[in-house]
Amino acid sequence: MNILETKILNGPNYWSNYRKELIVIKLDLEKYEELPTNRLAGFKERLVQELPSLKSHRCSLGVEGGFLERVEEGTWLGHVIEHVALELQYLAGMDCGFGRTYGTKDYGVYHVIFAYQIEEAGLHAGKTAVEFIRSIAEGKKYPLEEAINHLKEIFKRKSLGPSTQALVEEAKRRKIPWKRHNNTSLITFGYGRNQKKIWASVSSKTSSIGVDIASDKELTKHILRANFIPTPEGMIINSEESLKDAIAQLGFPLVIKPHNGNHGKGVTTHITDLNKAYFGYELAKKISNELIIERFITGNDYRFLVINYKVVAVAERTPPQITGNGKLTINELIKQVNEDPNRGESHENILTKIKIDESTFSILKQNNLTLESILPVGHILKLKETANLSSGGTARDVTDIVHPFNISLAERVARLVNLDICGIDVISQDIGCPLNENSGAVIEVNAGPGLRMHLSPNEGMARNVAEPILNMLYPANLTSRIPVVAVTGTNGKTTVVRLIAHLARFVNHHTGYTTTEGIYINNKLIYSGDCSGPASAQVVLYDPEVDYAVLECARGGILRSGLGFDECDISVITNVTGDHLELNDIHTLEEMAEVKAVVARSTKDTGYAILNADNNFTYDLRNDLHCNIALFSMFDSPHIRKHCSLGGLAAYLDQGNIIVQRGSERITLADIKSIPLSFQGTATGMMQNILAAVLAGVISHFSLEKIKEALQVFYPTVENLPGRMNLFRFPHCQIMVDYAHNEGAYCELKNYIDSLQCAKKIGIIGVVGDRRDEDIEKLGYHVASMFDEIVIRHDKDGRGRTHHEINRLLVAGILRSHLKPSLNIISDEIEAIEHMMEIAEPNTFIFCAVEDVFETTNFLKKKEKQFKMVNEVYNDTQG
Repeated sequence: MNILETKILNGPNYWSNYRKELIVIKLDLEKYEELPTNRLAGFKERLVQELPSLKSHRCSLGVEGGFLERVEEGTWLGHVIEHVALELQYLAGMDCGFGRTYGTKDYGVYHVIFAYQIEEAGLHAGKTAVEFIRSIAEGKKYPLEEAINHLKEIFKRKSLGPSTQALVEEAKRRKIPWKRHNNTSLITFGYGRNQKKIWASVSSKTSSIGVDIASDKELTKHILRANFIPTPEGMIINSEESLKDAIAQLGFPLVIKPHNGNHGKGVTTHITDLNKAYFGYELAKKISNELIIERFITGNDYRFLVINYKVVAVAERTPPQITGNGKLTINELIKQVNEDPNRGESHENILTKIKIDESTFSILKQNNLTLESILPVGHILKLKETANLSSGGTARDVTDIVHPFNISLAERVARLVNLDICGIDVISQDIGCPLNENSGAVIEVNAGPGLRMHLSPNEGMARNVAEPILNMLYPANLTSRIPVVAVTGTNGKTTVVRLIAHLARFVNHHTGYTTTEGIYINNKLIYSGDCSGPASAQVVLYDPEVDYAVLECARGGILRSGLGFDECDISVITNVTGDHLELNDIHTLEEMAEVKAVVARSTKDTGYAILNADNNFTYDLRNDLHCNIALFSMFDSPHIRKHCSLGGLAAYLDQGNIIVQRGSERITLADIKSIPLSFQGTATGMMQNILAAVLAGVISHFSLEKIKEALQVFYPTVENLPGRMNLFRFPHCQIMVDYAHNEGAYCELKNYIDSLQCAKKIGIIGVVGDRRDEDIEKLGYHVASMFDEIVIRHDKDGRGRTHHEINRLLVAGILRSHLKPSLNIISDEIEAIEHMMEIAEPNTFIFCAVEDVFETTNFLKKKEKQFKMVNEVYNDTQG
């Protein structure tokens, strides 16, 4: 078996619009194509012995054990690998659940598809599954436990903690987009201008001054005491001498803690003698040079969680403890407690394992105990000074029994410290009584409080505290999203993207858009390159300026990585024609239509898919979509009439006018010839692009008057539309630069070129090397009818073909036309243009199918400037 290719999908994709995180392994079974599981002696028995949990897999039979029945009956190893990859992740703590295996047209080659939660874990599970099944098939042993432990390590290292996970789950429930940054707890919710960030439980709304106040425990106490909030008396110390003075002034019992600590680290409580005071001093000194010493308040430890200045949950916290049984040692009892599956090494689980540290040893010493001591039956021993969950403590929800006075006091504390999300630590004998009636006190105020004690308390009601945080970030009147328009198709994608972005800017939107030339924010190019994939889409969607996004979604990006967004408001499919076939296992136009349909199927139910009614592959998708449909057409076609008769929205041409029709309401927008991009109504491809953009504008609630004005000032210049019918004028010739690279594009251009009245038409053509032989020949066939002279130039990247092969196929197509244009070969694009300009007779039209848009257009702009300067000098001398 051999892995040919591995893809990581993160978004709606060719295999599923709903399962967005998928690994796709292209697997060659080699000799095992002839050896399904029922022909491999002992395969099922060895598989079950090594991975017995596969017994629960249902597979297509829908019953537990169904998968193993398939194995017994006979199934191919790709299918088995799919199930193993899922099971390995499940055993490591990641329940992924979705998998499929599909054959390709190549003998013995399959696509093995399975879900993942963590990319690194999914990749490792897939690779391990292949190696494991190869070993099982060969009757060899495989170190599976080692692989599972490695997956567990990945999960522990890269999974979200309970607090952040709860926030993400709440966001998913509300369909709020989210993005994790570099395996941290930093999450961005929402798109563009409506995005909010949260790191643990510190949000982009949280006051940095409030965080600084809470970090300075003495300043916090000063502010609270000044406002008559009960706090323990204390002072700052930084030396053993000042420790003695503090003890003399405050008296016992005391607490010593770091001035800027957190999570209970370095805290020693209930200090009643000098020895413990010195121990507490040394422990806290390891964390901070300045320490806080204060009076110890007797009572229970409570954590008030305040969100948006309202108390949403209160938990009573208990330090980690063990209960003796008269048999096990203290060390053995700790190990027994730590075996609880709810306990993790850090914050990855709802509880944390109890770690034996200096604080534990100090408590043991005070009680004349060691780790080998055996506690009497029922004897409870606390193992830490503090009750923090991060040190192994537990929690009980007491929200419903807290006295209203204490609720009000905690909310006042949050306002005084200016923290929208905070954890307030309170000591009280009885939280059901007012704090000032039982000598209780506020001990600390914490920024970025942990949520897990409230999400999953050991006792009492679990509280969905993620909900009020998301309510604060996104109240009912605020959306987390911005309008997203996604454009795909074989030809016209970039033009439609730029047109729609132009319309949006014209009505004062801050637009971001992606194209095959680059990423643009407010019409400024921020990155140059082919940016029609998901990574580029993410740049636009998470730019804080953008309030309207238009994204080009090319075939390659969809197949390679999926879409860069979960859903769009408007999708556009310009057309589906014969290009890129036989690439990425897409062999037919029907399959290509399915690739493009990924974009349309990602349209919101309330959104619109804009489809080309003149292209059957595009038009036929309408029956498979759950959103609204809008159609465009070059004429008042039967498709359009039927659609509008049912109340649908359409844009089409009628007697040279652009008509926008919804139901029976019919509005004339503009004469198509008045729009520069139509080239006086001769550029049919451009006119289709205009109609699609008009519909996007109408759906976006741009006024028809603004749409018309915007279209009438949009010219096909290099600045507006690089590489799309850019025309350069010289005294003796005109040169048009266009990105045409397939049969469909040339067929659309032919209408315009045929309309030209000129002495000679020259075509400088090239072709992309990874196209089928027949596609390259067809291109030659079509250009033969368009030009009097043809110059073949070559791309710098032949994509697997030599210049000779490309020449042969293009010439074969030209000859098949039975037309006899002059033929020349000049490999370099710029050299070809220069040569044809030099020999061009007056009134010549030169067309160049461009490879490097910016290199060629910059060259021609310089040429224009040179000709202008020469002309000016000539006029001056004549004058």
